[in-house]
Amino acid sequence: MGKVLMKGNEVIAEAAIHAGCKYFFGYPITPQSELVAYMARRLPEVDGLFLQAESEIAAINMVYGAAGTGVRVMTSSSSPGFSLKQEGISYLVGSELPAVICNIVRGGPGLGNIQPAQSDYFQVTKGGGHGDYNIPVLAPASLQEIVELTQDAFDIADRYRTPVILMGDGMLGQMMEPVEFGERSETEQFKKEWATTGTRGDGGPKIITSLELNAESLEERNRNLQRKFSRIKENEVRYETYLIDDADYIMVAFGTVARITLNAINKARREGVKVGLIRPISLWPFPEKPFIETRERVKGFISVEMSAGQMIEDVKLAVNGFALVDFFGRTGGVVPTQEEIYDKIMSVAGGVTV
Repeated sequence: MGKVLMKGNEVIAEAAIHAGCKYFFGYPITPQSELVAYMARRLPEVDGLFLQAESEIAAINMVYGAAGTGVRVMTSSSSPGFSLKQEGISYLVGSELPAVICNIVRGGPGLGNIQPAQSDYFQVTKGGGHGDYNIPVLAPASLQEIVELTQDAFDIADRYRTPVILMGDGMLGQMMEPVEFGERSETEQFKKEWATTGTRGDGGPKIITSLELNAESLEERNRNLQRKFSRIKENEVRYETYLIDDADYIMVAFGTVARITLNAINKARREGVKVGLIRPISLWPFPEKPFIETRERVKGFISVEMSAGQMIEDVKLAVNGFALVDFFGRTGGVVPTQEEIYDKIMSVAGGVTV
């Protein structure tokens, strides 16, 4: 298959199918409904199963059941619907079940609107449900990157027996770009001896549960989870940098906002302002390394977000007081423009009052 022009939501769905996902349980909500509709059409064509659940809560619990059999399974939603899935997501983590969950973020809080936002950052990176846990979160910035990260998400889920979140904003879900679905050069094989596919008389029953009534036993389970999270932090950090080697100031942005910020950086560079970009691709684990490597020589960092300021907390932790950390954001579904970000760069780094 060569390059095809597709909408972001549909790219996610097709990339999941290419990754071996044949089971999808979901519920429509704007701006990700096309993903659900695409799965409803495509999965029967690949001998898969699509089921529109009666609610987001039902969908995530269906994912729990399917994941327990070891199949590659996925669900998707947008911010209010994603909130409803939190109990089930915590169950998936506690039971160590692999699944991919997509959140195409819209403006909030509450019902908000259907415009793009990044204001679910806290929810996805800090553990939106109950208990001590983290979930790997991947944030693509282009539709081609969606293809790659969706497939990576399923591999990470199977490798660590954990749910993985793929997070984009409504703009990413609705935009159209040419993409190519190439065959993966190497496919890691995952043994799933834990899966509840029946013992066929060979061995005892396989039990999947997050319930542990003995406090010491539950503490040990939590310690095992924390050790797993440490391995994920060691092995699954993803980020991209741009012109940071000589930068006096470094912008920090993810997703589609990073693309807009990149244009503002290039304009500032033409004005002689040395500014670069760190783009986190994994929101958790957060990429601390490029901040540690640059924080003692740059004058400051500027976090640009479609939120009231959430990622900036992780930026500040990574910078650890070595340099100024500033912020520019739009919220409620308003997309920051290149000119606004350029003006912010010039006011902080260029000595220009705007």
